[in-house]
Amino acid sequence: MKHSLLITNGQVVLPDRVIVPGEVLIEDGVILYAGKQIEKHGKTAQNVLDARGCYVLPGLIDLHSDSIEKELEPRPGAIFGAEMAFSELEKRLVGNGITTMYHSFSFAGAEWGIRNDGHAADCMRKIVDMSSKTWLIRNRVHLRFEITNVQGAETVRSLIDDGMVDLLSFMDHTPGQGQYQTAEDYRRYMEKTYHLPLSRIEENIAAREQGRSQASASIEQLSATARHNEVPMASHDDDNIERLASYRNCGVTIHEFPINLAVAEAGRRMGSHVCVGAPNVVRDGSTGKGMRAMEAITAGAANIICSDYHPPAMLQAVFKLSREAMTLSRAVCLASLEPARAIGLKLLGSLEPGHLGDAIVVSLRGGIPVVTDAVVGGVQVYRVSYCNQVKSVHEPAGWRLPAVRSQQVLR
Repeated sequence: MKHSLLITNGQVVLPDRVIVPGEVLIEDGVILYAGKQIEKHGKTAQNVLDARGCYVLPGLIDLHSDSIEKELEPRPGAIFGAEMAFSELEKRLVGNGITTMYHSFSFAGAEWGIRNDGHAADCMRKIVDMSSKTWLIRNRVHLRFEITNVQGAETVRSLIDDGMVDLLSFMDHTPGQGQYQTAEDYRRYMEKTYHLPLSRIEENIAAREQGRSQASASIEQLSATARHNEVPMASHDDDNIERLASYRNCGVTIHEFPINLAVAEAGRRMGSHVCVGAPNVVRDGSTGKGMRAMEAITAGAANIICSDYHPPAMLQAVFKLSREAMTLSRAVCLASLEPARAIGLKLLGSLEPGHLGDAIVVSLRGGIPVVTDAVVGGVQVYRVSYCNQVKSVHEPAGWRLPAVRSQQVLR
């Protein structure tokens, strides 16, 4: 018997319009119909999800998120097991509306923490294995390679050849360029984040500068391996057009967090996808010295948003963009259809017929968008219900209902 689900009584957001009242019919994981409620072709469904007038969006696709690293190591040196970290993170991600996540692991050659190459590789393999057996969302791996990490290149190549990598990006955090325009910027970041003494920070800077002499060879080798395995590639924190063009010549088609608007615009002119951070949109600025993401988006110089370091920002950014800069349909595309196109996921990112049935139901709670239901592959995997703060006659004096009545993760 075929499995079917009807999401009805919602505001269905398609790439070019919003249908009210609308509904989406999913059968065996594929969308058969998305349109006006009164025009449905008469098919019934085994399961019905009443959207209660809320928005129905395609599941969000996040190409870059450091959240897995923060889950594995919430404090410097406090490292938890990959199994627990992955299981807990997945539940939170689906509650943020993210149904496809590219978990980002940094191969930076560090001697400490999760960014140690060996530890990161072990965690990647465990997560790939776990998500192949049971999962709430579609889990992928984004491997971020520090180009000065010459010793780690062979490990990265092996991971790509073994099918562990779904997106490869090149980054360079050597002080004096990119994200850290001065050595002092880098020192402050390392001291604040890792609580390292100045002597260790200086050793790290020296190692990065030494590794730059062999960085080009590592990029050439790994980009060739990625092309052979049909793994898409990205660059990170490009601060000049020459560097961006060099990466483009290696097969890079996604540019993450360009430092300034001129570089972002050049990326789009070259035909690349340009990704900016959703937290930057929500906060209306970078935590460092980068450009305002909103400026790049409104100028047409960026077409993708990612959660970067804060997954809840994805959905919040979508609705902020819809209030201040564009239609809701277009804003949703920046977090769904556009990343799907950039990464080659032809059947994801839209609620149009023929796409896979990944959808979220979003209500506004005090003006803040919240996910109440999530569907992955036509299966409802998440539901949360909010209570009104109304005192029951059966409640003792001074008792207040909890804000959340129930949270279910279904599969």
